[in-house]
Amino acid sequence: MLEKGGNLIKDIESKIIFCENLITATGNHAQKTAEKLGIKTPAIPVEHQYIITEEDKNLVDYRKNNPEHPVIRDADAKWYVREERYGWILGPYEKNAPSRFHNGVPDNFRADLFPLDLERIEKEYLSMIHRLPTTENLGIKDDFNGPICYTPDGNPLVGPAPGLKNLWLAEGFSFGITAAGGVGKYLTDLILHGETEIDLSSLDPRRFGDWITKEYSSKKNEEAYEHVFILHHPDEERGACRPLKTAPCYDRMKKKGAQFGCVNGWERPNYFAYEGFNDKISRSFKRGKWWKYSVKEAEALRNNLGLIDNTAFTKHLIHGKDATDFLNWFTCNKLPKISKINLTYALTEKGTIRSEYTIIRIEKEKYYLISSGAWQAYDGDFLEKSIESKSHIYKDLKCVDVTSMKGVFSIAGPKARIFLQKAIGKNFDRDFFSNKKFPWLSTKEIEIGMCPVTAIRVSYTGELGWELHHPIEMQNYLFDLLEKLGEEFDLQFVGARAQNWLRMEKSYAAFGNELASDVTPIEAGLERFIDKSKNFKGKDQLLNKKSNIMCVTLLISDTIDKDPWGREAIFLDGKRVGRLTSGGYSTFFKKSIGMGYVDLKYCKVGTKLEIKILNELYNATIVENSPYDPNNEKVRKDF
Repeated sequence: MLEKGGNLIKDIESKIIFCENLITATGNHAQKTAEKLGIKTPAIPVEHQYIITEEDKNLVDYRKNNPEHPVIRDADAKWYVREERYGWILGPYEKNAPSRFHNGVPDNFRADLFPLDLERIEKEYLSMIHRLPTTENLGIKDDFNGPICYTPDGNPLVGPAPGLKNLWLAEGFSFGITAAGGVGKYLTDLILHGETEIDLSSLDPRRFGDWITKEYSSKKNEEAYEHVFILHHPDEERGACRPLKTAPCYDRMKKKGAQFGCVNGWERPNYFAYEGFNDKISRSFKRGKWWKYSVKEAEALRNNLGLIDNTAFTKHLIHGKDATDFLNWFTCNKLPKISKINLTYALTEKGTIRSEYTIIRIEKEKYYLISSGAWQAYDGDFLEKSIESKSHIYKDLKCVDVTSMKGVFSIAGPKARIFLQKAIGKNFDRDFFSNKKFPWLSTKEIEIGMCPVTAIRVSYTGELGWELHHPIEMQNYLFDLLEKLGEEFDLQFVGARAQNWLRMEKSYAAFGNELASDVTPIEAGLERFIDKSKNFKGKDQLLNKKSNIMCVTLLISDTIDKDPWGREAIFLDGKRVGRLTSGGYSTFFKKSIGMGYVDLKYCKVGTKLEIKILNELYNATIVENSPYDPNNEKVRKDF
C-alpha cells in the first residue's frame, strides 16, 4: 500500500520491492502464488462447513462457576465442538467435501463464502445432538461454508521453495493460527542459520515432487480433509489417486499377491499375501493380518533367496571435470575408486545429516548416486542448489535425475550368488561372482539374457546380495527371466516391511528415521563413514559438536501380539531417556526389535530399559550394533 495525497491506493503490481529473502504466506491463494513463481504447489482449498447454535442455558449455568468449557472431540463422529458465546460451534470433517479453486481464487471472490450444503453434514449434526443432548432444541444462529487450505498429507509446506534461492514457503495451513508461532520461529532459524534444532522434513515443501498435478492435489486434499478425525493405524495406506506411478512390473507383482504402499507416488510392495487380499482388513495397532506374510518373507531371505523391487530409489548422475572435487566437498566420506561403492552423507552447515547417498564411481569424473525413494525432489533440489552455490569454483559439473530411467531389483540371501551365476549363464566366467572377481562394495556391467544390468554388490538386508539396476523399459523382460529361474530356487518375493525388519537386525540406519537434520553421523553411530582428513561441508561444526545422545539397537521381550513402529518412548526407572526411531519384529531373534536415540550415559550394551508400546511397558536390552552377523561374514561370504 502506498500513500499518495493523503489517500491509500493499491499499487501492488507496479511496486518493486528488493529483499534478500522472501516468505510467501498466501493461504487459499497459494496456487496463484506458485504460478507467479514458476513452481508447483499441492496447496488447494477444500470446502469446510461449521455451524453455531443459539445460546445454551445449560452452558450459561455451567459458566457461572466454571472456566470456559473444554473442547470436545469425537473421532468416531468426525467433529469437534467448542463453546462460542454461550452457544456451540460444530466443526465437522465429513466425507465428500469438495476441493475448490484448482486454478486459483477468482479476483471477485475476496472473503466470500460458498453456498451451504447442510445435508452433507446432517449425520455429524445428529451425532452432536446424541453426544450433547442439550443441543437438540437449540436453533442454528449462524452457518458457514468457506475455503480451508489443505495439502495431500495434511501437513503445511514450511521451508525452502524448490528451485528458487532465498524463497521460503509458509503455505497449506489447515489449522491456521495454531501453527503461527512455531512457523515464524523455525523459518527465522532457516533464514538466519540455515537449519533448525528439530527436523522439519515432514513439512518440507520438497517432499512433493514436480510430478504432482492439480487434479492429484485436489483429490488427495479431499482425502486428507475427511481423514482429520479418522482413526489412524500405523500401517495405514490411503487409497486416493492410486495407483499412479508404477514400475513396469507392477501388474506382475500384483498377481503375486503384492500389497502396495505408496512412496513419493510410487507403488511399492509392502508384503506379499495373495491376489485379491483385502489390505484394509489387515490394519491394526497390533500385529495385523499382514504380519505372518512379512515373517515368511524375512525368513525366506535369511535362509534361502529373496527378490525386492527397489525401483523407487532416487538416482542421480553427477559428471563433469569438477565432479570429484565437488563431491569431495559435498559428502563426508572418502569417494570410491572406479567401479567401487561407498556409503556417504551430505551434511548441513551445522554438521547434521541432510541426505544419505550410496555413491558408485563409474568413471574418473562420473558418479551414480542412489538415495531414498521418498525424497527424490528433496535430494535433487539440495544437489542443484549446492552445485549452484559452488558454481564459481566448480564450473564443469552436471547433475541429471535418472530415477525414472532405471529399475532396481535387489537379489539377496545365501543362494544369491549361485542364482545370479545361473542367470548370466555362459556369458561370464564360472566364478564371476566370487569375492576375488566381484568383491563386496564393487560394481560390474553384466548381461542377463538380453538385458544390460549394472550389478552392485551391496545389501540392505545383511545377507549376501546384489542390486540389479536396469533400463526400466526392459524391466518386465528381466522380471520374467528371474521369476522363471527362481522356480528352481524357491525364490520369495519380499516387501518393504520385511526388508525394514531385516535392516534393523543389522543396525542399518534409515533416512527419515534414524537419519535426519537434527542428528550428526557421529550420534547416529556412523563415524566410520567420516573421512576426517578431507575438508567437507559442515566438518568443523560436526567435529566440534558436543553430543548427549547415541543411536542404539534394542531387543524387546514379551510383546507377544504387538511390535513397535518407531516414536515410542524409552524409559529407565520411570524416567524417559530416549525414543525409538524405528521398530518391528526380528525373525532371527524371535523378538520385537527397535532402533532409537538414548542419552549417552544410558547407551552401553547390556543396559536394561523399558519401551512403552500401546501404553504398556516392555523390557528391552541394548545390544551390540549389528546383532545379526556382527562381523559381516554373510555379506562377504565367498563360494
